[in-house]
Amino acid sequence: MIDTRERILDTAEALFGERGYAATSLRQIIAEAGVNLAAIHYHFGSKEHLLDEVVLRKAAPVNQERMARLERVEAGGEPLTVERVLEAFMVPMAETAEQNPQFVRLMGRMHAEGLMPGIVERHFQPAIGRFLAVMRKVLPELSEEEFLWRIHFMIGAMAHTMCGAPDHTRVAGAPGSFRTRIDRLVAFLSGGFRAPVPRRQEIEVE
Repeated sequence: MIDTRERILDTAEALFGERGYAATSLRQIIAEAGVNLAAIHYHFGSKEHLLDEVVLRKAAPVNQERMARLERVEAGGEPLTVERVLEAFMVPMAETAEQNPQFVRLMGRMHAEGLMPGIVERHFQPAIGRFLAVMRKVLPELSEEEFLWRIHFMIGAMAHTMCGAPDHTRVAGAPGSFRTRIDRLVAFLSGGFRAPVPRRQEIEVE
């Protein structure tokens, strides 16, 4: 039998994903979960901390797997490539998305409500920092500014791919797994990371 804490987490994840964080009250959560307000305060303390725990229970395993894969990629005998580093960072996310479509909906809502920067800061920084360090080894020829710009574009493309941003091409709704999406994204991003620095920027630096 599912315990009270997990029931609250399951309910909050579903309601935050369906209605949004701002539009979901603790009263709605306790009504759906069949618990009282004291249970929320006992296990989580506040609505904000409840959201953190909802995210963390899926994000923590993703980040652990990312770190393990990055470690293997860096320590392995094969050449260190842009593709292998991107896959180490993105495939765990795709695998979790396949198994937890409700969590994908939740993250899309958080992105739409502008909550993702805070969520990333609280729950994803160690894995992101490790990824950046390994990626920097693969692309030593890029200036720090150019490297960060390309990471910025990567983050935008990743959010668009995973979080259900408006699909003006109407291909994202076609049949296909999140892993297939990530394979396409890795191919796209690897070309972008290897692209020559724009000539105008070279002139400005000179």
